[in-house]
Amino acid sequence: MKTFLATDFFELGGWGHAPIFRQGAPVWAALGDWLQSYCEAWQNWSIEAEIPAGAHILGDRVFIPEGCRIEPGAVIIGPVIMEPGVEVRTGAYIRQNVILGQGSVVGAHSEVKASILLPGAKAPHQAYVGDSILGRNVNLGAGTICSNVKNIGREVSMRIEDEVIHTGLRKFGAVLGDGCKTGCNTVLNPGVLLGPGSVTYPNATLRGGFYPPNTLVKVRQSQRQVQLDRLRPANR
Repeated sequence: MKTFLATDFFELGGWGHAPIFRQGAPVWAALGDWLQSYCEAWQNWSIEAEIPAGAHILGDRVFIPEGCRIEPGAVIIGPVIMEPGVEVRTGAYIRQNVILGQGSVVGAHSEVKASILLPGAKAPHQAYVGDSILGRNVNLGAGTICSNVKNIGREVSMRIEDEVIHTGLRKFGAVLGDGCKTGCNTVLNPGVLLGPGSVTYPNATLRGGFYPPNTLVKVRQSQRQVQLDRLRPANR
């Protein structure tokens, strides 16, 4: 039985929040109640970076150190813990139990909820990151969705080969290992485990399950080309 430890997906050496990944526990055990407890135990709630007019910080459990850039139009609801160099762009929505590692980016009109972004992870354009973990230097193409709830509302489980893996989580999006990149409009269904260095084509839809390191997920479209001079003019 594969264990799916955090060290299978991320380089954790020297990262201050590495203890959130418990030794011997599967990587997704860092989410849910454990992530909430970790954030609630944080004591250094302060805002040291400049917050411009038009940015909204809701609640008093927000840590934004010097060196972070918050743009007008961003909404941040605690608990949220940031590291230096985080960039939160206009229209971003960050809500409750979020850890943003050094140099990570939550871009224009992207939403991050109950998730962990390791240093250098980026959700720069109209992404949804729900109950998910993005590894170092992950880049989400515009419109990438980390879907975190099954329509039937049951526990997120995954079939990997002949084994069904139970996560114990009703809300669980995806785990993207270090260096993963998604093409625009990729949809990651609940329970995707994407190994380090993996890449998806634009418009790819991934079912829950494990994708080994350095996997390329391709999408092939069937297209038909028609010459414009053969088309009937529109009725006017």
